[in-house]
Amino acid sequence: MVSATVVAPGPAPIRPSVQLPAWLEVAKPRLIPLLLATTLGGMALSGGGSLSARTIACTLVGGSLASAAAGVLNCLWEQDLDGRMQRTSRRALPSGRLAQRQAFALAIGLTLLSVVVLVFGVNPLAASLSLLGLCSYVLLYTALLKPRTSQNIVIGGVAGAIPPLVGAAAATGALGWSSWWLFCLVMLWTPAHFWALALLLKDDYRSVGIPMLPVVKGVLVTTRAISHYAWATVAFSLLGVLALPSGGLLYGLMVLPFNARLLQLSSQLRRDSENPQRAKAMFRWSIFYLFGICLLLLLARLPQAALLGPELLNVQRAMLPTLVG
Repeated sequence: MVSATVVAPGPAPIRPSVQLPAWLEVAKPRLIPLLLATTLGGMALSGGGSLSARTIACTLVGGSLASAAAGVLNCLWEQDLDGRMQRTSRRALPSGRLAQRQAFALAIGLTLLSVVVLVFGVNPLAASLSLLGLCSYVLLYTALLKPRTSQNIVIGGVAGAIPPLVGAAAATGALGWSSWWLFCLVMLWTPAHFWALALLLKDDYRSVGIPMLPVVKGVLVTTRAISHYAWATVAFSLLGVLALPSGGLLYGLMVLPFNARLLQLSSQLRRDSENPQRAKAMFRWSIFYLFGICLLLLLARLPQAALLGPELLNVQRAMLPTLVG
């Protein structure tokens, strides 16, 4: 869903255009690291004991394979659409650098390998959830919702929210309420993240009739919706203090600057909605934000976190008079 360059008047490319090997390009490898980060976040929220390196490795490898398979199937489904957009016309399938038969075989192979790794290296629940994420991305979002409703990412975001459940299942073999908290947090985070990108790509979406929110409702409505979801994300993120089995105080203190920056950028975008640089900044920070949340969850589970949290609180209290003055 994120392309190599952004073709729109004004904004610079979101990232440099680099042509990957065809088989790797269709797997959309740039999307995988954030999915793995939320998987680790789901593991961190588990109240169980320490995980073996083998379990962690199999979970991450299996999740990567499933994500790659979903990317290939997405490219197969949208190859005609990609061929009609300037931004995506040079992708592997519409340009003919990779044959449909090869891509389909790659997708099937990646899916089967993912299931094998997760079933035998982790557990059947983790494998089932990973397969559910794959199917929800390809069938629910790509095939059903994306071409039909401007709220496609609100509902279809479930695909990107499943990795925390996979991580929790890998850690404990069950899904506690804390894993569902991270699932819901990612669901709330997704619209603000994706609509910021959609603002940059709205002309492309309009040209092929994809009803993304900026195309259907306009820029002002979209930036207002981004602001609302940013506030919802920030409010819900604070529940991580309760979701963590330990280290919640450290997480609660360290998440504040992440939240402040997210709200600042969403507010700037709402006030200056026609400035593509604002949308780009919001999009980029939203990625860093979710990485940061997952990193904080991991740090909060360190043994030192229980001691460090109160010390940070004392530092904050000591600095407060200076900041106010």
